[in-house]
Amino acid sequence: MSHEQDKDKKAGSEGNAHNHGCSGCSGESGNDDTDKYQILWLIIGAAALATGMLLDHFANIHSYYTIAIFVLGYLLLGSDVIIRAGRNLLKGRIFDENFLIAIATIGAFAIGEQAEAVAVMLFYQVGEFFQELAVGKSKKNIARLMDIRPDYANLRAEDGSTVTVAPDTVKIGDLIIVKPGERVPLDGIIVEGSSMLDTTALTGESVPRSVTVSDAILSGTVNQSGVLTIRVTETSGRSTVSKILDLVENASAKKAPTEKFITKFAGYYTPIVVGLALLLAVIPPLLLGESWSQWINRGLIFLVISCPCALVISIPLSFFGGISGASKKGILVKGGNYLEALNYLDTVVFDKTGTLTKGVFNVTEIHPADGIDKDKLIKTAATAESYSNHPIALSIMRKYGKEVDKSNLSDYTEIAGHGVSVVANGKGILAGNSKLMRDNGISFMETESLGTTVYVAEDSNYLGYIIISDEVKPDSKDTISTLKQMGVRKTVMLTGDNKKIAESLASELGIDEVYSELLPQEKVEKLEQLGNQKSAKGKLAFIGDGINDAPALALSDIGVAMGALGSDAAIEAADVVLMTDEPSKLPQAIKIAKFTKRIVWQNIIFALGIKTIFLSLGAIGIATMWEAVFADVGVSLIAIFNAMRVMRAK
Repeated sequence: MSHEQDKDKKAGSEGNAHNHGCSGCSGESGNDDTDKYQILWLIIGAAALATGMLLDHFANIHSYYTIAIFVLGYLLLGSDVIIRAGRNLLKGRIFDENFLIAIATIGAFAIGEQAEAVAVMLFYQVGEFFQELAVGKSKKNIARLMDIRPDYANLRAEDGSTVTVAPDTVKIGDLIIVKPGERVPLDGIIVEGSSMLDTTALTGESVPRSVTVSDAILSGTVNQSGVLTIRVTETSGRSTVSKILDLVENASAKKAPTEKFITKFAGYYTPIVVGLALLLAVIPPLLLGESWSQWINRGLIFLVISCPCALVISIPLSFFGGISGASKKGILVKGGNYLEALNYLDTVVFDKTGTLTKGVFNVTEIHPADGIDKDKLIKTAATAESYSNHPIALSIMRKYGKEVDKSNLSDYTEIAGHGVSVVANGKGILAGNSKLMRDNGISFMETESLGTTVYVAEDSNYLGYIIISDEVKPDSKDTISTLKQMGVRKTVMLTGDNKKIAESLASELGIDEVYSELLPQEKVEKLEQLGNQKSAKGKLAFIGDGINDAPALALSDIGVAMGALGSDAAIEAADVVLMTDEPSKLPQAIKIAKFTKRIVWQNIIFALGIKTIFLSLGAIGIATMWEAVFADVGVSLIAIFNAMRVMRAK
């Protein structure tokens, strides 16, 4: 992140805090020295209040000394509040918490309630201190989660020596050494060594993963056993660690509708209660001849109680806590808006390969045509697929087990949704599905085997077919069942695979609707149709596993990329990133979203309920200034600690 970006973010955060009308809303928690300084200042202020009250109790002590002690205590405790209120007033921001507290306490001084004025400021500052500690704790939890960016990389020099350097100085193609116990600093491919990796920081899963030569390795994981030599494939700024940090750090910028409502509500609420406090202080003395000091005091109490800090701090903190809690479990949610949207899922659409199935294909059957042997069939298929990185092509290459001489190949073409064609030694080879055969006028016998069928032809002569099977993920069925229990109305599967395989899998997993033999653009069209069929308030989520799913991820209400850390396009397009290949992470994300929503509404109802009760008591003269400040500070702290429960959700 650049300095300029960092400054912009800080500026944005400060602006949000001001808009909330609450000095504590920025949630900046100081270091230990600052905390000690604040505690000392609070103790001195409390001592001044106690001294003033003792002096006031003895009739032989001149009242000027008492007032002087109270003024000293007030200035010690409240000077920062008065200064902030004055600055905000000059900038046109009148109705914030600083203004309310300043007016209430200065007014209390004016009517001779010096002890109460200092007490209000003391308890207000104590409340602010604990609020900052609470918010600071949530940020420290995020910081611990984000403590995955390595400070150094062991760069292997050309002479074979190792030099310790900053990760951002390492270039693509460089070799780095990662020793046991060290965190992998950059994404790359293992060229030497084997080891066990702790991937907890990225995936939330504690089971170590075995890696060896040729395996891709992601930054942020911890090498547990052997020494690894890694060829770097991404610079520091584009590494997995950087992507994760950027996603989590920017998540709070995208506010949920409830957050926006509370911010808007506070903008109307504060001026209204200030107006009511003014009327409460003025109308009874003017119209009924009541005591001015009595009703001004009630108006000031009304102001103290009315501060909306509990709402404007705890609601954003609840969503921030939900995002943080999800991150710990390997679920990256890009904003509070998406976390809240997960509560309203109506339709969940799954891609098949790599999402519900493992995407690990193996050749299970080879069926040559009459007069063709198996070796000829698999060699021709491997020749056709030699340029492709598709899982089906890779499974054929593994089965062939030899290098393909590509020097004699030309005119290689991948035909979306059909297969591939290539010219080898002057002969045209086709390998793909039944559509490819029919479109090219190849006479062949269509099979109905369960599995992906690759038909092969050379110079318009049919050579036979190969069956490739995928394996269903162990948690796919439970995921579908759990989603339905959680209120998802419809589950759908989209696939380019043949109808028989698709329908068999859908039946096995309990999926409601299945659409098969779809081209990539047809998947997007079908997603649009499904979006039109959802309920009015319902949301549609699409869950896919990679770059080919980016258009569908972008089109859906909630795009969920699964196990897609290696795909920039998928991460860019998705709203939620599941950092493992487990579809069961989606119900987990929904549970966290529902728990977050429950906490948010508990805080809204609790804060508004208590405020309403105490505002009524203040207006009729039952609540004193002491009770008013306890109501304000107490409600804020309870709401904040309740919000922090989200981060500890199981």
